[in-house]
Amino acid sequence: MKKSIRVLSMLMIVSVIMISLSSAQQTEQKETGKEVKPKEKSPGEKIEKFWLVILKTGPAKDLDSVTRTGLFEGHMSNMKRLYEAGILKAAGPFGKNDFTWRGLFIFDCKTKEEAEKYVSTDPAVSAGIFIYDIVPWYSEAVGSFEHGVPKKP
Repeated sequence: MKKSIRVLSMLMIVSVIMISLSSAQQTEQKETGKEVKPKEKSPGEKIEKFWLVILKTGPAKDLDSVTRTGLFEGHMSNMKRLYEAGILKAAGPFGKNDFTWRGLFIFDCKTKEEAEKYVSTDPAVSAGIFIYDIVPWYSEAVGSFEHGVPKKP
């Protein structure tokens, strides 16, 4: 019984605080004539985790040109599919470099395991043309990094 009374008391206190805050906001709005907007997040609070995939030269180097062409067509189709699903936020090749880096993907997903699942749907990865590294990458979710499917122009 005492526990129930304490819980009810706490709920009443929280309710009074919420009503007071709402009332204060309405008073400020009436006094200034301006709508009171909720506090905006600081830049650090806007940063979110994405997954950066670095595609590197894989072991499959002796593929004939017809097979290689077909795999790259599948690679491009897979990127388009992931982009349209709102998962792939950025992709592109690297220029010549002293590493074995060939290209990158940035995925909008929650876990590294999800990113691995998406990169494994790439035919060029499955065939061994590319191997990959996956690391967390952080950005504000704006522009091309907004969550969800891309907006049609």
